[in-house]
Amino acid sequence: MDKKEIFMEIEKHLLEDERPSLFLKRFLENNKIDINPYNMITDLKEIPQEPKHHPEGSVFNHIMMVVDEAAKKRKLSKNMRVLMWSSLLHDIGKTPTTKKRKGRWTSYDHDKVGEKMVMEFFQELGFENKDLALKISKMARWHMQALFVIKSLPFADIETMIEEVEVEELALLTVSDRLGRGKLTESQRKQVIDDINKFLIKVSEVSGEKYSKINY
Repeated sequence: MDKKEIFMEIEKHLLEDERPSLFLKRFLENNKIDINPYNMITDLKEIPQEPKHHPEGSVFNHIMMVVDEAAKKRKLSKNMRVLMWSSLLHDIGKTPTTKKRKGRWTSYDHDKVGEKMVMEFFQELGFENKDLALKISKMARWHMQALFVIKSLPFADIETMIEEVEVEELALLTVSDRLGRGKLTESQRKQVIDDINKFLIKVSEVSGEKYSKINY
């Protein structure tokens, strides 16, 4: 299979499978996508995360959980291709940014680095749908914003975010990202959804738009 055939095969499972991770894991174990640019995904198997926030282990383990969470919500999306590819690629910026600082694993600016890496991913494929590639890169860029906005952190930038992504689509990715972690209790899962709905309310206050609430 060439690079574009691999892309189409992965996309088919992202858009159709109840649990796309089952296919992706098998595909990787057979070494079928350990080539550029797909090594941007396989490299994540070697990238650790702080156990307190990610008891599931590596970034790769995390994104496998995220794609399965996104698959549960993809019918709510206006553009399933953007949502599902974003769920797979949103954390590729963690490979160059992950470092141990003061005894814990961090990945500062992986969202900004990831935006550029997503574009490199599609450029390597010779991908002709530049609009789709751009939308996915912007989802990677802004996938941390809900956390920043909810906690009123200085990294929050609602105005620019609104210009670059569709807020409800970003919310679907963010819920999938936050739920795609190990050992979450039912009350913790509910808290994630409550937090994202608070994010939508805060963004609505700035944009003047009304966004659909995410249900349990």
